[in-house]
Amino acid sequence: MKVTYLSDQGKVRKHNEDATGCFYDKNGNLLAIVADGMGGHLAGDVASRMVLDYFQKEWIENTEVFSAKEAENWLNKHLEFANEQILFHSNNNDECNGMGTTVVISIVIDDFVTIANIGDSRAYVINESSIEQITEDHSLVNELIKHGELSPEDAEHHPRKNILLRALGTESKVNADFATYSIDEKNMLLLCSDGLSNKVCNEDILNILIDDQEIETKAQNLINKANNNGGEDNISLVIIDFERAVESR
Repeated sequence: MKVTYLSDQGKVRKHNEDATGCFYDKNGNLLAIVADGMGGHLAGDVASRMVLDYFQKEWIENTEVFSAKEAENWLNKHLEFANEQILFHSNNNDECNGMGTTVVISIVIDDFVTIANIGDSRAYVINESSIEQITEDHSLVNELIKHGELSPEDAEHHPRKNILLRALGTESKVNADFATYSIDEKNMLLLCSDGLSNKVCNEDILNILIDDQEIETKAQNLINKANNNGGEDNISLVIIDFERAVESR
């Protein structure tokens, strides 16, 4: 298995409010995370960094997760704890009032990957010929699409495209989506903030990821593509290539 992650400020924003990382527990199992903070400087920075630091600490010390069910339970429990911390900090620091963050997290163990998401940071599965979004955006425009009130094409340019219906740290209750998938050694997993998904179409993402390049080069090429297409937002991503993942266990 090959893993890389990268974050870029973009060409317009003065600060990077994204946070991303990949961490291994005591058994060598992987947790990958992308968080896109909101609330403006400094608040967005604080929210995304808080969730990243929290999950890094908890995962490195993990001794609980060995099955898909345990992975979902672990993510749910720690998303609740992280939510409490962010909300408490927001309510007790005026400069951070109203802050929050999207989050997409994956746990990779043996032959499965478990994913949780809140907001509009996404996860995609890529193989040699296709790309599939496997998370659902918790956004206003996505709800309008689901109810037939807006086409996907019109959603791309909708003036309220950035309105989120869910985020971590903005409400007392956590409402994340969870899913577990079997690992196919021919697949890749991409986690990303909307700074990538809003600026690079699925076809271009696919072509870059299946190109015969090192995984670090693919990550940089995705960042470059988003910046070349405007780069109006921060851009963060994690790429996990499951090549030989099953055999190595």
